[in-house]
Amino acid sequence: MRNPLSDTIVQIPPSGIRKFFDIVSEMKDAISLGVGEPDFDTPWHIREEGIYSLERGRTFYTSNAGLKELKEEISRYMKRRYHVLYDYAGEIMVTVGGSEAIDIALRAMINPGAGEEVLIPQPSYVSYVPCTILAGGVPVVIELEAKDEFRLTPEKLLEKLTPNTKILILPFPNNPTGAIMEKEDLEAIAKIIIEKDLFVISDEIYSELTYKGDHTTIASLPGMKERTVLINGFSKAFAMTGWRLGYACAPELILTQMLKIHQFAIMCAPTTSQYAGVDALRNSDEDVKNMREAYNQRRRYLMHAFREMGLECFEPYGAFYTFPCIKRFGMSSDEFATRLLQEEKVAVVPGTAFGDCGEGYLRISYAYSLDDLKKALERIKRFVDRLDGEKAGL
Repeated sequence: MRNPLSDTIVQIPPSGIRKFFDIVSEMKDAISLGVGEPDFDTPWHIREEGIYSLERGRTFYTSNAGLKELKEEISRYMKRRYHVLYDYAGEIMVTVGGSEAIDIALRAMINPGAGEEVLIPQPSYVSYVPCTILAGGVPVVIELEAKDEFRLTPEKLLEKLTPNTKILILPFPNNPTGAIMEKEDLEAIAKIIIEKDLFVISDEIYSELTYKGDHTTIASLPGMKERTVLINGFSKAFAMTGWRLGYACAPELILTQMLKIHQFAIMCAPTTSQYAGVDALRNSDEDVKNMREAYNQRRRYLMHAFREMGLECFEPYGAFYTFPCIKRFGMSSDEFATRLLQEEKVAVVPGTAFGDCGEGYLRISYAYSLDDLKKALERIKRFVDRLDGEKAGL
């Protein structure tokens, strides 16, 4: 029988995040700090708008690019929050989550087989490398370091540039590290992007979850809007993960080709979600502020707890993740996470799930209640104390 499978797909490993979730789901009294999902319910007024849209019989397809009302609201939101103006008619499209937007942006921009390189700073979201391969591009990893607060520096960018470099993925605020890029950081990167005639896919899904000043998008810098595909969505800021709603803002030249792929593969984002999204952008500033303040309280609690137990961790100022270092224990990230789960019933994600340079780190999410975080941190401290005792031969 002929092999029915694609060699390309077979060679791509599954996400490294899922392994521990499958185990913890079968364990009684286990606590998971691994899921990158808000623990808040979608604000009620957003849910009401979704329900109302169903009651009104709004169960039809929308246009491929999305509801006009939603695209107009995204345009206003981008101008109001991030000081960049996009034309709703030709520079904005609605997608099935931010993940779809990443995939179709790469497929619209990469020429398969041409050796075009995509620079991917790591540690970072697990989809970038597989999506680059699926698009026919060549992923080139830029290893970020704790000494730079896991920011992308001009020096690290320049080290990886070749004549085949075409796209830089800019994943900030970052999953898994919680790192951010401030305006001056982005200005230094933008200068290189323009000089080398590159393009940027800027994944800004955590843009509302920044705890050190306001988020700056690279698209707002001079000369960068025409070189940037800006990706965002509703999952993190508005606690709407299951609604599967995202969007891309890009030059019309690029967006037109992205829309073709979306058109043939997806048709359109869920209509109910799109109506709910309109309300989210119009009426949720206070909800987002309250959620951000709650996350920040949890972030500070985790950082204090890590210091108390002697666990090294740089200060993250974005998203809802911490990335503590466990190198002093002489164990791999996978070994540490496995023993922690088996011995203390706490699930975290090994840093290697986000790239090889994540070795020696763990991703710990604080998208959980303070009560759950306190219980989990007590168990982690007990585990760390036990490891220190083993190391000392006690």
